[in-house]
Amino acid sequence: MHTDKTYPTDPHSQELLRQYRELLPTYRKMGETIHRRMQQFFAEAGIVVASIEQRIKTEASLAGKLRLKGSKYRDIFDITDIIGLRVITFYIDEVDKVASALEHLFEIDWEHSVDKRKLHEIDSFGYLSLHYICRMPEQDARIAFEVQMRTVLQHAWANMNHDTGYKSGIEIPKVYLRNMSRLAGMLELVDDEFSRIRRELADYRRQVQSLVASGNLADVQLDGDSFRSYLSIGPFDRLTRRIASINQAEIEEVDLSPFLAQFKDMGFQTLGDIDALIKEFFEAAYQIACFQIGLTDIDILSSSVAPQNLCTAYILKNGGGKAGLRRMLDTLNGPSEGNDALAGFLVEQTKDLPFMNL
Repeated sequence: MHTDKTYPTDPHSQELLRQYRELLPTYRKMGETIHRRMQQFFAEAGIVVASIEQRIKTEASLAGKLRLKGSKYRDIFDITDIIGLRVITFYIDEVDKVASALEHLFEIDWEHSVDKRKLHEIDSFGYLSLHYICRMPEQDARIAFEVQMRTVLQHAWANMNHDTGYKSGIEIPKVYLRNMSRLAGMLELVDDEFSRIRRELADYRRQVQSLVASGNLADVQLDGDSFRSYLSIGPFDRLTRRIASINQAEIEEVDLSPFLAQFKDMGFQTLGDIDALIKEFFEAAYQIACFQIGLTDIDILSSSVAPQNLCTAYILKNGGGKAGLRRMLDTLNGPSEGNDALAGFLVEQTKDLPFMNL
């Protein structure tokens, strides 16, 4: 029998502690298995979470629990939180996604599971976790485990409350309790706002994709999301293929996202502006490519050749000259002294091309 005065001395609690020690290797192995299975399932389902924490209740912690309410448990299998996991999500709505995943993975003891998000106390923000009591039927189904699901902000708040002694029974001056409650309300609003903004961004992206697919490009503001959607339809592909045909060259696909900054620098505001650029300067970009590679044996071309030649033609035709080309090269490739020489070379290459004399 354990002689520590913090341990319960009644025979029933001592028997439960004996059962705990006997099952401890099983608890540890199950905890690792559950953690690994959840990680794998989330990855396969595309569910991104901030973290998955796993712990086995220590003997000292269990002893403290039994000292307070050991009589309510018939045996060790009635204690459902010896194996505990916590899933921390970034957004409120992801808690329900995680819950749905767990319902596919494990048997849920609905009678003993608790949705604390239904609490309405003013100071309940950090305790709004969803708690599932679960079992893995293919192993020892008598052993239950608890999974808590909450957001990053809820988790941080609960930890701060624990550190300050809030909710611990310690008397705290009302001014501090009031300030804590105010902060809880603010954090709850922040949590809600993050989720709302994410939903609205998702709606915006779907709207952009629909507009791009329908060809209504003049209605789409130029930004990172819209430009990615635009690139997905291959707006420069026809010009790239025509340029590659000069030498029957192979096309090497590269990331064209750096051109977003260049188009913005040129004053473009919508995808329609880029579309108009392609239509107006298609032949000019092709003329530049013919002069550059027509007498070479280049057999591999970067897919960036089309948008870069379009920008080159636009800058030169609109009087940007060497300085404008230098700025473009700095934007696309990073500032370099070599860009100045290359800009001058481009000016010389193109000055007698047909598009410059129209």
